[in-house]
Amino acid sequence: MFITESEKILSEEYLDKGYIIRKIDDTEALDWIRNKFCLLINHTLPETNDIEAEELLNNIHKYVSVSKLNEFRLKIIQGINSEEIFREMYFRVARNYLEALVGNELAMQLRINLSIQLPQDDSSLLPVHSDVWSGDSPFEVVVWLPLVNCYGSKAMYILPPDKSAELVEKFAIKASGSSETLFQSIKNDVQWLDVSYGEVLIFDQGLPHGNRINEENESRWSMNCRFKGVFTPYGDKKIGEFFEPITLRAASQKGMAYKLPKSS
Repeated sequence: MFITESEKILSEEYLDKGYIIRKIDDTEALDWIRNKFCLLINHTLPETNDIEAEELLNNIHKYVSVSKLNEFRLKIIQGINSEEIFREMYFRVARNYLEALVGNELAMQLRINLSIQLPQDDSSLLPVHSDVWSGDSPFEVVVWLPLVNCYGSKAMYILPPDKSAELVEKFAIKASGSSETLFQSIKNDVQWLDVSYGEVLIFDQGLPHGNRINEENESRWSMNCRFKGVFTPYGDKKIGEFFEPITLRAASQKGMAYKLPKSS
């Protein structure tokens, strides 16, 4: 393949592990995102004014109860998604990696998701799953961006490609019970992914993944957004409904608009 050495290294790591973790491409974009989140929090919770960003985000459980968490999360994510350049800023933190792994003509999810996981909260769990099992395209990748350092049970887990292939072969047996039964059957094989603020995780959402109860003393803030090649097959989530082209090149725009001359 005619790719650069750095692209080859990145691709081989992604294919081998099912994910990459790298320093973000654009610190200005990440700072913009986190500052916007803090402003929205301050507006929603005036008592948090003047608290430094890292302390505020890590300790949001001191200001928001579990019972009010989903209402709070929806208000914050609606506010950030209403910012016109938010998705562009999100794209900028991982652009070079996406172009190396996925391509330079990309479709991006229309709305970015936010996860807030308070310590010891069992109401915000994401059971083990593969997005492809529920109709997503296997051509998609997820860009997972933390706003705080995520480590241990404060992070997410993923089942590596080789173990995932084994699970697929025995899926009818292992998935015959609950999602918890399925997790218990693979818990010794999953990898917990430590991702610090200033880093980005890009992973294959076809691999089983999820989270567990956050047993750390800090809250988790992370976002996720799907990207795919514009011209690769779509699953249940279609272009125009769930995805939007963001980097169409001139030749593609010209080709899509081309009309053959009418015959007489």
